[in-house]
Amino acid sequence: MTTLAASADFPATPRRATGTIAPPRADCVADSAGGLTFDVTDHGGPAPAHLVLTLRDTAENVRLPLTPAGDGRLRAALPSSVRLPEGRWDAFAQVAGEEPRRLTPGLNDLRSLVDRVPGASGGSVSVRIPYATKHGNLTVRSWLRAPHAEAGELLLTDGELTVHGRVYGTALTPGSVAEIRSRADAGPVLRTEVTAHGDEFSFRVAYEDLEAGRWDLWVRPEGEDGLAVRVARLLDDVADKKPIFTYPTARVDTARGRIAAGPYYTDNNDLALLVTPVAAE
Repeated sequence: MTTLAASADFPATPRRATGTIAPPRADCVADSAGGLTFDVTDHGGPAPAHLVLTLRDTAENVRLPLTPAGDGRLRAALPSSVRLPEGRWDAFAQVAGEEPRRLTPGLNDLRSLVDRVPGASGGSVSVRIPYATKHGNLTVRSWLRAPHAEAGELLLTDGELTVHGRVYGTALTPGSVAEIRSRADAGPVLRTEVTAHGDEFSFRVAYEDLEAGRWDLWVRPEGEDGLAVRVARLLDDVADKKPIFTYPTARVDTARGRIAAGPYYTDNNDLALLVTPVAAE
């Protein structure tokens, strides 16, 4: 558990017309360094209070003091220097001596996350994106990658995918390679050449070389014996890419038969490929 400093009093909670207590709400502002500020607008009783982030399905949490910010609001800050392990962190408000109450999202100002270029100090990239869950609650999606390979433009042509990206916290070398790894147990690993320009890279994937199944994309900036870095798209304001970024599939004739293949983002925003067999037409 991580706790930051002391907290302020928590004003009285407004009630709905029905007499039930309205859930506390938080506005979020993201900064370009990777920090978040929470302004809580619906509150509890006069006692010290914290904003509590709990890593889903674990007992790990981070407690942030809520302090007066004017206009009847309390503010909690999550600086980029506070480590937030990768995962989904559910947000609560807790008054001293009471049970934590789930926060609902207010306004999210995430403009600083669009086209963000992190410093990658210490070789790591830290990303935190607040979002509303399907139940209308506030959660923060966190990534911590060291180093990181950010996916950029994906160019789809007949039977081929070209991936453009940039590395952070590492350097590309003349021996850099990309790996296309089958997700099947003991599945094959295919390698392809990487073209590098400074920290930017590109590589091509020929669909005809792939068997049916799911394939994950990696780069090895230092060559075949170097560290493998997962290719992902993290540096924007979209917490879940999978339903938002969709791409067409290509139908390709291979030595093993006709296939349909195309890229997609996983639940973790990692870049992958799906290959399925196509029945004879």
